[in-house]
Amino acid sequence: MATTADIRNGLVMMLDGKLMQVTYFQHVKPGKGSAFVRTKIRNVLTGAVLDRTFPSGERFETVQLNHRPMTYSYRDGDFYHFMDLETYDDVMLTGTLIGDDQLKYLKEGMECTGLMHDDAVISVELPTFVELEIVQTDPGIRGDTATGGTKPAKLETGAVVQVPLFVEQGTVIRVDRRDDKYLTRV
Repeated sequence: MATTADIRNGLVMMLDGKLMQVTYFQHVKPGKGSAFVRTKIRNVLTGAVLDRTFPSGERFETVQLNHRPMTYSYRDGDFYHFMDLETYDDVMLTGTLIGDDQLKYLKEGMECTGLMHDDAVISVELPTFVELEIVQTDPGIRGDTATGGTKPAKLETGAVVQVPLFVEQGTVIRVDRRDDKYLTRV
């Protein structure tokens, strides 16, 4: 059992018989009244996000998820197929379980981490930094800005990120997928 003092981003808990993961939290100590924790929690299985406020000291059951290495194989309609690198099983997940923020960086052959609960894969996490090729971008024109400028670039997976003017089409770049930010050329 855990209390509200243990709430952190990424914590997985069992609430009302459902697996919920904390995506945002804020401890609030008002001048009058008791403290509480304001959270945004995501249903791990459905992806639905809801706001919930916990009074200070409330107890809840935490869930330990196991991590297992997986490789993304291919997409078949609404399902995404991953290969479990320990058992070599084919695991099918829907796009809602993976999340739109991760799907735009998912590439065939990419190594991911599968999140397991009760011997079943319930979600996957992509690497924080991904290396993708730019398939479309405008040529950078020198002299347009006093400081370094940026331009949009479409990546091979369909994601669009802002890159410096000197980066050209066909270049492989490293991107921080958490905030859609260009890091460097590879």
